[in-house]
Amino acid sequence: MYQYTDFDKQFVKLRAQQFRDQLERWERGELSEEQLLPLRLQNGWYIQRYAPMARIAVPYGEISSEQLRTLAHIAREYDRPDPELLAHAQATQDALQDAQPGATLPAPPLRYGYGHFTTRTNVQFNWIPLSRAADVMDLLASVSMHGIQTSGNDIRNITCDALEGIAEDGIFDTRPFAEITRQWSSLHPEFSFLPRKFKIAFNGAEEDRAAIGWYDIGLQARRAEDGSVGFTMKVGGGMGRTPIIGSVVREFLPWDQLLNYIEAVVRTYNSYGRRDNKWKARIKILVKSEGQKFIDAVEQEYKNIVELDGAPHTITQAELDRVSSHFVVPELKAAKLPSKVNPEGQLYQRWLKQNVGGHKLPGLKTVTLSFKRPGFNTGDADADTLNALAQLAEQFSAAEARLTHEQNLVLPWVHESDLPALYDAARALGLAQPNIGLLTDMIICPGGDFCSLANARSLHIGAAVTERYQDLDELFDLGPIDLHMSGCINSCGHHHSGHIGILGVDKDGKEWYQITLGGADGSTLSGPAIGGKVVGPSFTAAEVPDVIEALLTTFRELRKPGEFFIDALRRIGHDPFKQAANAARRPKADQEALAEQD
Repeated sequence: MYQYTDFDKQFVKLRAQQFRDQLERWERGELSEEQLLPLRLQNGWYIQRYAPMARIAVPYGEISSEQLRTLAHIAREYDRPDPELLAHAQATQDALQDAQPGATLPAPPLRYGYGHFTTRTNVQFNWIPLSRAADVMDLLASVSMHGIQTSGNDIRNITCDALEGIAEDGIFDTRPFAEITRQWSSLHPEFSFLPRKFKIAFNGAEEDRAAIGWYDIGLQARRAEDGSVGFTMKVGGGMGRTPIIGSVVREFLPWDQLLNYIEAVVRTYNSYGRRDNKWKARIKILVKSEGQKFIDAVEQEYKNIVELDGAPHTITQAELDRVSSHFVVPELKAAKLPSKVNPEGQLYQRWLKQNVGGHKLPGLKTVTLSFKRPGFNTGDADADTLNALAQLAEQFSAAEARLTHEQNLVLPWVHESDLPALYDAARALGLAQPNIGLLTDMIICPGGDFCSLANARSLHIGAAVTERYQDLDELFDLGPIDLHMSGCINSCGHHHSGHIGILGVDKDGKEWYQITLGGADGSTLSGPAIGGKVVGPSFTAAEVPDVIEALLTTFRELRKPGEFFIDALRRIGHDPFKQAANAARRPKADQEALAEQD
């Protein structure tokens, strides 16, 4: 893992002090709400539906046991709402529940004291008062963490494949380049007030596990015939109202020109990106509208940077070596703890198949802990769990863990001989469900339960589907299925890339849900990145689990032996699935009654 230098530590410490001063000036009335807004956003502090939300950066997903313990402390001591605020929020949720059309699913209670793992390897807290925000920033700085540029119109937290540096199909480790880019982009004066937010992802393996086609800039590791390394760069991907896959602007960009070329891309975007309409301000709209003209403009800007400016951000070999020296194999020791697991037991064997992956080093494995636990919201980890994760990382994985964009956590340095003991410990925490890549390994944003932008709640939908599909025999029979859900068109739950996508929509103040089919994130299983297609009119919350069941029943009836859901869907076409989904709607009489209510 990258270890902060004295400069890095001073940087985040001073940033925390600056934010404390800004908050104190706001509390004294010297800064207005409008003046505070961009200052708190650039430090990762939102005001959400009921309370502030803090977004903590975990660059390229790497997190230490010490950092996990600090997050546990924040969850326990700071993520605690005022009782009156919590009671008001719950009453509001209850009223919203009562207003929904038809019979609704039971809504989960509003919990606090949790960290939430997001699809962009951030950690969010939903109940920390702004009056305690400065103390939280100081705590984060003490363990080389922060919320800088996790929000606002700037370059956001940079992500990678969670298996960088350890994947069996790795081309080269892109974490050093992600770290160099993070340092370069932090508080970059030209790119702190972009037309809209800007997201960058790296993938260093043959398989795209970072979904780079869906990013503003996606960088795929490449090795040329002469052995030199560089990147294929895609620009203009994104979800939201207009899902677009990024376009290739450079087939091979030499590694040392990475920052110069990113500068050319972002500078072009900053110059020509729309600022009159936030829904059309992302770079994807500029790329789509201008096409080759955009690429030509970037090339000209890059030429100016190199020829006129002297390529000031060229990465030197010395700098790459300095940063790369942090991303080495740590000192590895087997835990050698006893285990009571039956190595031939079905549950353990299924866990080995679904949750344990290969490793580039002999004798080591990667282990994914599933944060899709019954009784918990997707991606949630309470204080006790965060502390336990820190202990697991120390015992089994050289004190390191990695967050994934599927909202799970990977232990990257596990000795094969320690798998039984790790399974015992993970099972005791409820984190050993053998469901990675299966239906219940869902991606779900917090939705309207917390987010002020959401059109509909999402957590109760995920809970209902999880409850319905607890039979492991059934899950394994269904095979790999990506189910993604967003509470609004901002697509934080990546519904566009789900084999089955669910999107919460608002109709006259009531919650409805659209179903999409056939999306893909770019992985080997899913195929090239593509957005799903809507299968018909929207459904009520109570109907969604029935619709999912109808889709899966159709798949069972029409699939070929051994065929996966996404492959069957592409072979058969959408029509049979669309018909099944619409047949799962409530009886016509009930629909007419609902229409009269609306």
